[in-house]
Amino acid sequence: MSAPQKPNTKDDVVIRIRGLVNAFGDRIIHDHIDLDVMRGEVLGVVGGSGAGKSVLLRSIVGLNHPRSGSIKVFGQETAGIDAEDMRGLQLRWGVLFQDGALFSSQTVAENIQVPLRRWTDMSQGLMDEIAAVKLALVGLPKEAGTLLPSELSGGMRKRAGLARALALDPELLFLDEPTSGLDPIAAAMFDQLVNDLKASLGLTVFMVTHDLDSLRDAADRVAVLVNRKIKTGTIAELVHDPDPWIQEYFSGVRGRAALSSA
Repeated sequence: MSAPQKPNTKDDVVIRIRGLVNAFGDRIIHDHIDLDVMRGEVLGVVGGSGAGKSVLLRSIVGLNHPRSGSIKVFGQETAGIDAEDMRGLQLRWGVLFQDGALFSSQTVAENIQVPLRRWTDMSQGLMDEIAAVKLALVGLPKEAGTLLPSELSGGMRKRAGLARALALDPELLFLDEPTSGLDPIAAAMFDQLVNDLKASLGLTVFMVTHDLDSLRDAADRVAVLVNRKIKTGTIAELVHDPDPWIQEYFSGVRGRAALSSA
């Protein structure tokens, strides 16, 4: 008989959101939503166009200011946080924005070194070594460090952006549509990379996506933004949710095809 599962404690919760309201003018995007992201899990965040997936991510990392509610990361309330405390949080997370968001005039290695230059006083030699290690970590050859982003394929740009997000050895990783624009093979390889990094580095991952294959292959739980609210669960749980959008997403033709190949 397996041992009883221990209840979650506050130390297990990396991100805790309570009563979050996001709005632009009179348009409510999130209406008093609650969400916990647990240590060591990959949480996939999905929703229709305009549901506020990226708005939620940007709110957590401090790039969007909610109208009301509470967001705590590593137990630290982010609303009204001073610059020094925010710096402490930023050192513990990494962010991969869509298409990598790399600086076009800098080489891949220089892009990876951006957070090192911003937050540390490392020597150039040490930064070069770290960039090489991060390239290897995401499966890119050392030679890729000398290339400009425009010289990379879409999949390589995603990996380069991920290498930069990992530059400071974060505990928490934010991924914004990481497989968008990738062919199925490159997307599957990226999903496997996320799984490998989670296992080897003990990462907690907050992944905004529209990709059912990514949810199936990488996510431990899914958070669905629908009708300005949020619902969470495993895929097996959510397929039984009566909400029409959730039913169509998971049980429509594309959803059945993706999930039946699991």
